Amino acid sequence: MRSLRSAAAVTVCALGVATAITVPAMMDDGDGDAKGGAPRPRTVRAGAEAAADSCRDPEASLRPSSASGPAIKRIKNREVNGHKLNKLIAGVDQNSYRWGYRDPATGDLTGFDIDLVHAIAEDIFGDPDAVIFRTIPTSQRIKALQEGKVDVVVRTMTINCERIKDVAFSTAYFQAGQQVLVPDDSSITGYNKTLRGKKVCTAQGSTAEAELDKPDTGAEQLGAIKVKPVPNQLDCLVRLQLGEVDAVITDNALAAGQAAQDPSVKLVGSRFTDEFYGVAMNKDDDDLVRRVNKVLENYRQGGAGSPWTQAYQKWLAKDFSTTQENPTPPVPEYKD
Repeated sequence: MRSLRSAAAVTVCALGVATAITVPAMMDDGDGDAKGGAPRPRTVRAGAEAAADSCRDPEASLRPSSASGPAIKRIKNREVNGHKLNKLIAGVDQNSYRWGYRDPATGDLTGFDIDLVHAIAEDIFGDPDAVIFRTIPTSQRIKALQEGKVDVVVRTMTINCERIKDVAFSTAYFQAGQQVLVPDDSSITGYNKTLRGKKVCTAQGSTAEAELDKPDTGAEQLGAIKVKPVPNQLDCLVRLQLGEVDAVITDNALAAGQAAQDPSVKLVGSRFTDEFYGVAMNKDDDDLVRRVNKVLENYRQGGAGSPWTQAYQKWLAKDFSTTQENPTPPVPEYKD
């Protein structure tokens, strides 16, 4: 077993074991208490069913609207014990540094995704703190929406062909891609033959798992050993730190934050996919999808002074400067 080589690694490992492995699948977090021009949209001429079947443009979403339909009314009128809740229920992560994680000084959920949730809550309720956060593992994101346990999932969730069959997505709010995370003394150089004979970890239900399962370019072709997927991506980092696996395949957006936390690991090679994060919602909640897309339109507005850019500079710019340039939000795509 490879020994941990830094105090930072020990700290991250300990936190990972406490949060990533023992956190329940659903946990109420109570009230949230964290506090130029926009890109021109593209139009895609495809209906919802056509998009799911042909999957030429999975990032294409419904056109934005501020109208309150059945989903918005349901959220606003939701009652608990005879009293209006007046809260948005959001599925998020608490283990992804810079995206959705607990500030060790305050215990509050913070990060790029958390800021976006607050913006959605402010639009619907006029209060950015009108949120109940429910932390959910990667593998439970779709199920939580289908069962109505959450209204939205904002959790570095990639829009792809398989997922649009089960849930609806907003327009893309961030571009990322799969990359390889390894110990700093590893001989692995990227997603290539240097993974031959190496144990590789991914999160269950992640796009990384799907990549490793591909018959032509996945683990079998590379000669890599795919270990049993874990519930949360941070569990993979813990296994890497403990020497139980040789590499982690994950979004570079997440891995950049982990490398910033722990100097004993590093990203290698280049990203080998292009992926777009979206806010996920129930397939029946068209008006909520349109409302979130309206929020995202406003979130992108203002160029260097936009809420999106401010959040990027606050949470991601420092870590991403070593992995990729990503200074602007993706151009939104809409269905005709």
